Amino acid sequence: MTTAEQPTVPLAGDARMPLLGFGTWLATGEAGYDAVLAALDAGYRHIDTATMYGNEREVGRAIKESGLRREDIFLTTKLPPDRVGRERQTLEASLSALDTDYVDLWLIHWPPSAAGSIPVWRELLAARDENLTRTVGVSNYSVSQIDELIQATEETPAVNQIRWSPSLYDRRTHAAHRDRGVVLEGYSPFKASDLSDPVLTRIAAAHDVSPAQVVLRWHIDHEIVVIPKSVTPERIRVNADVFRFSLTAEEMRDIDALGG
Repeated sequence: MTTAEQPTVPLAGDARMPLLGFGTWLATGEAGYDAVLAALDAGYRHIDTATMYGNEREVGRAIKESGLRREDIFLTTKLPPDRVGRERQTLEASLSALDTDYVDLWLIHWPPSAAGSIPVWRELLAARDENLTRTVGVSNYSVSQIDELIQATEETPAVNQIRWSPSLYDRRTHAAHRDRGVVLEGYSPFKASDLSDPVLTRIAAAHDVSPAQVVLRWHIDHEIVVIPKSVTPERIRVNADVFRFSLTAEEMRDIDALGG
């Protein structure tokens, strides 16, 4: 599948975020570099990193050496909560490590506990307005915390990246994000899933795919962004191979029901 054919979701402005991304948590050093290069070779065009992952330099080098155009890759990084008051400095360090003039998405990694989120959110908005990032959002926020940002600034986070999987599915949380125009992005799709669950194995067998591929396709068919991670080239390729099948409405309902 070409980049243009991969399903995306529109964000504020003219940005489009691929629904399938590649997560890089714990992928550090040369193993991290190799994993990102393998992911780009396998067809991923959305790479997710963070300041606290300690791998931005390797991610940037892999993107540079992939031969792909920077504008064809959607790149996310995140601000650690302990960098309150040093937001601009942190982003500039990220851009330098990633060897790029901008990121596509900059997230507040966790809600800061001490000073509150609103001053930090204003700094992200300022960076967006200066074109250092195309769009901004949050991670690990509750709906009420998102509402605080919206009420204070009249600016809605483009994305909320949270832990998500079939077993964590919550229709109300999904609807609350959709109603606010916030794209839901799920991380740790496999860690929170029982890949031996009879529902997943039955559906996987019906499509001649793995239960892990079913979990990824379930996210995509819900228009929820998903960022599986792996440092194993074969697993990276298999996780990218989720565009040759789709789930029926009944299968989606059966998987949704795993959330209880």
